[in-house]
Amino acid sequence: MRIRHVLAASAIAGALAAVTAAPAQATEYSSALKIKGIQYDAPGRDSNRCSGGNTRDEYLTIKNYSRSTTVNLKGYVVKDAAGNRFVFPSNHYLQPGDYVKLRGGHGTDSDANNVVYRQNCNFMWNNDKDTVYLYKSSGSRADVHSYTASRDDRDGNGYITYHG
Repeated sequence: MRIRHVLAASAIAGALAAVTAAPAQATEYSSALKIKGIQYDAPGRDSNRCSGGNTRDEYLTIKNYSRSTTVNLKGYVVKDAAGNRFVFPSNHYLQPGDYVKLRGGHGTDSDANNVVYRQNCNFMWNNDKDTVYLYKSSGSRADVHSYTASRDDRDGNGYITYHG
């Protein structure tokens, strides 16, 4: 009886030591889908007119980094810090290694061209700073990234890469 208590106490102490000795790391979510990059500042002068505007040039690239799992985007949610959101309304399958560009503006979604349109001509991403959230259809977080243009966009082209 006494040996069990000593062994249990040793195991707990060892586990606590391992946890406290481990360095703090950024949260990495267990999801095959990740935000590959974002064109947060569309080239040219911002114009959210549906006809002739450049909201289509603002996009978020989501990639399936799995080596074996196909993922259906239906029900996945993309959101920004202000609460603007887009829910993938229909089936869009990403094979392993495949990607999709979620573009602003109106257009026809296409699996063949790897594009889904938000069907909204308003810009979603701020040009100075924002946070990009990707949620699974289950509601759990798949990925999140914050950016500040002056810190993260060294070449000033309005595009930031997160996962290569």
